[in-house]
Amino acid sequence: MEPVIHFKEADILNGENIVVYGLNMDIMPGDFVYIIGKVGSGKTSIIRTMTAENRMEKGEGVVCGFTLPGIRSREIPYLRRSLGVVFQDFQLLTDRSVEDNLEFVLRATGWKERGRIDSRISEVLEAVGMSTKAHKMPHQLSGGEQQRIAIARALLNKPSVILADEPTGNLDGETADEILQLLQDLNAGGTAIVMVTHNRSIFEKYPGRVFSCAGEHCEEVIDEGIDVTL
Repeated sequence: MEPVIHFKEADILNGENIVVYGLNMDIMPGDFVYIIGKVGSGKTSIIRTMTAENRMEKGEGVVCGFTLPGIRSREIPYLRRSLGVVFQDFQLLTDRSVEDNLEFVLRATGWKERGRIDSRISEVLEAVGMSTKAHKMPHQLSGGEQQRIAIARALLNKPSVILADEPTGNLDGETADEILQLLQDLNAGGTAIVMVTHNRSIFEKYPGRVFSCAGEHCEEVIDEGIDVTL
């Protein structure tokens, strides 16, 4: 079984500066992986490298079969269709309904048939428990509901991996638990999850592999007693 994400001795950039040296990371299908660390430790830069938003020059990097060093501009949209990305601030289009938000993404990624579009929207809304919210506007939804819609959006093209960058950062504790349980359920169905967080209680309550970023390095925490400063 091949990893869906592979880094070997990879230097991770933020702009022109290296923020993580020599990253070694293999994420397999079905893994649930946390990337933790203080603000500025390179967590989000790793996610941006995975989506080819940040360029990569040194070391090996392969995401969903795409080789990152030297990736061509025309390949990047296809790489990103293999990924689902969930953000802390939801990033829904505020001037259109939930259904129209999802349709916009499908059409932007090549879907054309009305019947298939409607069917896929129904499927992902059901998957996140939001089947009755299709005609709502984002401002009519709670923060937790908006994040569920953001996760539905990430599922549209049946990604191999969901990248979640602080997805519970703007949510209260109870709602954050609901979102984590949803991600756990999706993971149980075979989708790999990579989640950036600085919330210790999350990765202590919901087990997974943990990579800790500090001192310009990011390494897997092997010991069961996770000792990191956040």
